[in-house]
Amino acid sequence: MSLEAAAEQLQMLKALEKKKQDTSSRKAQQEEIVYHQWATFRVDNELYGIDVMQVKEVLRFSEITPVPGADYSVLGIINLRGNVVTVIDTRQMFRMPAVEPDDETRVIVVEFNESEVIGLVVDSVDEVLNLPQNDVERAPNTSGDENSKRFVQGVCYHDGLLIILLDLSKMLLTITPMTDEEMNGGHF
Repeated sequence: MSLEAAAEQLQMLKALEKKKQDTSSRKAQQEEIVYHQWATFRVDNELYGIDVMQVKEVLRFSEITPVPGADYSVLGIINLRGNVVTVIDTRQMFRMPAVEPDDETRVIVVEFNESEVIGLVVDSVDEVLNLPQNDVERAPNTSGDENSKRFVQGVCYHDGLLIILLDLSKMLLTITPMTDEEMNGGHF
């Protein structure tokens, strides 16, 4: 084999190896796209999303029994098939003006932890969206106040609409005091 033929063969082998790497790299990139499902709802014409796995059910707005001395954002409690569910006013929690409930108003019942469910009053429910995790951006700090984005996990654009993705655990911890055990990381 001549030196030129060997050089050509080496170049062919390198090109073949590069093609294999490009193909496996493309496959790896395709496999890396992780989708996450979000249940979306509206409050004051803004679109919000929460992890669909935490949603138990969606109810029509009905009579809520007030609880004296409760946190400002707690509307009260409802009886859901024999279980007491604390109901939160998302407008109060998000520091938005109150409105009267209408035909679109819903209570999204979510699982807060293994033993507690909480209802979130929202203006309307939208849909469940499958969003690529790569499209979720960190929440911008709009006021210089870390508390202003304490519930926001990220933001994402879908069909030209901005969706504010909420961290339900952080959101509900603001109204649910931590136990001594949780504050100490399980140690006393």
